[in-house]
Amino acid sequence: MKKTYFYFFVFVFGCILTSTAQTSYLKGIVLDEAKTPIAGATISYEDHGVQSDKSGVYELEIPSNKEITVIISHIGLKNLTFTIKLEENQEYELNPVLKTDIQQIGEVVISGRERKAVQGITTLDPETIRITPSANAGVEGLLKTLPGVSSNNELSTQYSVRGGNFDENLVYVNEIEVYRPFLIRSGQQEGLSFVNSDLVHNVDFSSGGFQAKYGDKLSSVLDITYKRPTRVGGSADMSLLGGSVSAHGISKNKKLAAVIGLRYRDNSLFVKAKQTETNFRPKFADVQTYISYNLSKKFEVGFLGNLAINTYDYEPLTRQTNFGTIQRPIALSVHYNGQEEDKYNTYFGALKGTYRVNDELTLKLISSIYQTQEQEYYDILAFYRLGTVNTDIGSENLGEIEFTKGIGSQLTHARNDLDALIMNVQHKGSYIKNQNQIEWGVRYTKEDIRDRIQEYEIIDSLGFSVRPPLPDYKNEQPYIPYASPIVPFTSIRATNATKIDRMSGFVQYSYRGHINDHEFWTNAGVRAQSWQVTDRDTKSDQQVVISPRAQIAIKPNWKSDMIFRLSGGWYHQPPFYRELRDATGTIRPEVKAQESIHIVLGNEYSFELWERPFKLTSEVFYKKLTDVNPYTIENVRIRYRADNNAKAYAQGLDLRINGEFVPGTESWVSLGYLKTEENIDNRGYISRPTDQRLKIGLLFQDYVPTIPNLKMYLNLLYQTGVPGGSPSYADPYDFQTRLRDYRRADLGISYVLKDQNQTYRKGHFLNYFKELTLGLEVFNLFDNQNSITNTFVRDASSQLQYAIPNFLTPRLLNFRIGMKF
Repeated sequence: MKKTYFYFFVFVFGCILTSTAQTSYLKGIVLDEAKTPIAGATISYEDHGVQSDKSGVYELEIPSNKEITVIISHIGLKNLTFTIKLEENQEYELNPVLKTDIQQIGEVVISGRERKAVQGITTLDPETIRITPSANAGVEGLLKTLPGVSSNNELSTQYSVRGGNFDENLVYVNEIEVYRPFLIRSGQQEGLSFVNSDLVHNVDFSSGGFQAKYGDKLSSVLDITYKRPTRVGGSADMSLLGGSVSAHGISKNKKLAAVIGLRYRDNSLFVKAKQTETNFRPKFADVQTYISYNLSKKFEVGFLGNLAINTYDYEPLTRQTNFGTIQRPIALSVHYNGQEEDKYNTYFGALKGTYRVNDELTLKLISSIYQTQEQEYYDILAFYRLGTVNTDIGSENLGEIEFTKGIGSQLTHARNDLDALIMNVQHKGSYIKNQNQIEWGVRYTKEDIRDRIQEYEIIDSLGFSVRPPLPDYKNEQPYIPYASPIVPFTSIRATNATKIDRMSGFVQYSYRGHINDHEFWTNAGVRAQSWQVTDRDTKSDQQVVISPRAQIAIKPNWKSDMIFRLSGGWYHQPPFYRELRDATGTIRPEVKAQESIHIVLGNEYSFELWERPFKLTSEVFYKKLTDVNPYTIENVRIRYRADNNAKAYAQGLDLRINGEFVPGTESWVSLGYLKTEENIDNRGYISRPTDQRLKIGLLFQDYVPTIPNLKMYLNLLYQTGVPGGSPSYADPYDFQTRLRDYRRADLGISYVLKDQNQTYRKGHFLNYFKELTLGLEVFNLFDNQNSITNTFVRDASSQLQYAIPNFLTPRLLNFRIGMKF
């Protein structure tokens, strides 16, 4: 009751003050030239002032009936100064646009953008993400042009970073960790990435040595921030590969803001262009939204939701692959019966509450729930012929097999079902005082996975069932009678009900100061995680890991604009469900966390060339890994041994130069060198499946000077082959065959029919659009034959095995239309 009287008194007293004070209010949203909100801008007059919040919103109380000079400022942007006079109790809305201060480029100041550079974070422009041509356009498509990031499958959104695999990358959207489906085997099954590019406001990426506030993975962090809109609008993008529609809006009182996006993806254009003739009926679709509401000036609530429905119906018919040499051409011809029916339905929802106690203290509470229901059903019978090809140009049978060297069949079967439920609750906090910042967090995760695996493969060669290449099935006929049972070449049967309880937390401290005239920044923190695995009646011991991490960066007071950075730590990756499951499908609760010691030494040099800004970023890294969980990769499916019986290392150099090679556009060239090897059971070091020795990436943007609305985007990638040319059942020490080098160039040409600066006569249809763009994309411009895996077929006469490459997509055309409202 006393609290009720107190609140009533405060309310009445506030009303009296409001009615008697001679004040007015200036409010709005501070924007940059790209019309995106600016957090931390200062709005002041005389000795009074406020700062805009993370959504760019501000409210400044000023005296009434008096001319006041207001200054709006932000580091790296030009100050905006104006005089205003408001009547008593008047509210005036002003949404200022701050322009880039070109004169500050060469100053020795750590600006907002540089604060990310000293942390080893690469920031990508969301608009560049949306317009860059890629077979799987989006954030991941642009990441693959960066040094240290590798992928040899254009249909997949998965990527490996500095020797790690796909499961070693963290992905956050608005500080909420997101997940990907479990049963995906090939890139053409994936469809859509979780991240919707139409909703993205900011993209930060770290490829190693990241801070303690990020989770427990070994390789990288992708940190996405979705938009908080400042106006009502929308966008649409349509092409032969599908389409997307998004809308955004904000209420009149600026409290409620929302974005929503719908996407549809159809990979038929790519799959039907491959060498396997198919009936292909994919349906990849999702709807995603982020809604935020300011309950008060201090408290904001946000909701992130995603619903994805993916179906994959695949019926292969025939395939012919020609390989060999000009003197000795060979072909594999396959006829199929059967089909594959897969489903991947995911549901995700998260609530985030942010309470800004004052300018120094911020508290957050985040909860999320993720469910995926997946099925993988297929029965495919393949009859193959292996032989020499008719090369007689005048023959009616040119290109067909004229002499058969091998013949056989293969039956693959699967009835795999998975239902996973992952729940998270976490608290995060931040306290900033002068140049000091303390951040902390604690999180509880509950994982409940129900999994049934039933799959086998039967191989028949000339009427004989091919047995597994295991000692128990050794065949020495006719000298010794074969007495072992006839079994499938591979067979996996398991039913798992796995529950994992995790508790994790972190604390870290950051400080920015000066040593003489040199500016420096440092961060030190520690993470800890405890977990326990239960699989039916088997329960593992409680396991605990502690991960200390640190960073330091120095910006010398030199004429040259440089930043030097050293980061590293002791990183752990507690096993997720996939890492607990061995090659037989059995869960091993005792699997330990993989460990890695990171050391990253980096330099960033900003300079001017042709009177335009450029930046050269270089990093040298080394990782020492212990308790490694060895694995094999087939397309994008990873199979672990689940026994922590290896140690490994990764070392390399990453270089990237980016800037305005063409005035007004950003382009870059990246170069990466990597060497990663593992030692399994102390048998010696061999290349890991992700040993991508050399990588060159190029993103180039250009336009016609006399027709600036005619633009060009080139995405070019070269990577040396990774180990993966051996059968999945093979001993990696016996097979270190590498796939062929991966070479790809994607070209996009677009013409802007209407942009936001153009106006037309009243009633013209283009006035309905803020922007309207027509585009043509050419994927795999030079029609390079890249391969993802090999199919191994026996020659009946010589008993040799041939490695027939499974080629990826050839050159394709795509038409695209984009619009904004």
